[in-house]
Amino acid sequence: MNRWNTPSTAAVWRLILVRMRSAKTVVVTCAMVCATAMAFRAPRETSLDELKLLRTLDLEGATNHVQGVDTDGTMAWITSVDTPNRKGNLHEYSVSTGVRRRVLEIQDGARFHPGGLSSDAAALWLPVAEYRANSTSVIQRRNKKNLELDFQFAVADHIGCIAVTPTLLIGGNWDSRDFYVWDHQGKLIRKIISSTKNAYQDMKFDGEYVVASGLLQDKSGAIDWLDLQSLKLVHRMKAGKTDRGASFTREGMGIHADQLWLLPEDQPSRLFVFGLGR
Repeated sequence: MNRWNTPSTAAVWRLILVRMRSAKTVVVTCAMVCATAMAFRAPRETSLDELKLLRTLDLEGATNHVQGVDTDGTMAWITSVDTPNRKGNLHEYSVSTGVRRRVLEIQDGARFHPGGLSSDAAALWLPVAEYRANSTSVIQRRNKKNLELDFQFAVADHIGCIAVTPTLLIGGNWDSRDFYVWDHQGKLIRKIISSTKNAYQDMKFDGEYVVASGLLQDKSGAIDWLDLQSLKLVHRMKAGKTDRGASFTREGMGIHADQLWLLPEDQPSRLFVFGLGR
């Protein structure tokens, strides 16, 4: 008889196999617990005070009530609302001097509220909405060279800010209670309820993240890094106020070349540029 098939030996091997299965179960269970713990790990929190203020740029001319900002490092594009006259404006500024190069009135019927905007290589993407919650918007694609309208699509909600990725558009409605995800032709892909309790006013695409800034429920300011796929909070940077008493995240926010650009103040408006130091 083969010695591996003796009754005593077989019993020993059965015991070893049971223990191996048990050990495997423990390993798998531990892995699942660890993964779950990572998924529910509290978002990292930092402060804007930890960043170095690189420069403050005074912006020429009337900006009324500022909304959003984006830049390519040479030009800065800013949206604003002239509420008494029911007009929306798109401004283009020189980043080196703060001189306004041009301003364009933008509105679509009852929609005169341009929100937080984003740019890609060739275009500016911005929402223009009715100035009330639960209303309507158009999402516009404008040529960066001449600011002319290339394309727009309608949305049955007030969209207040938008980020652009190479293939997607991500918008937040009034106070960014909901996120909308479209393709570049305006086809709705999904709608997601926000879980961050941050009323985003401006948002940008930054690698694997959507970065969005706004005011929390206690009216303090924060900039959030959101996972691009789930739009869940990964990192929060708390922000204080300017020397004029405006929350740094009250309105416009942009990211370019490892720099954070903030536009918190109505006219006379200033752009604050911080180094992210990544």
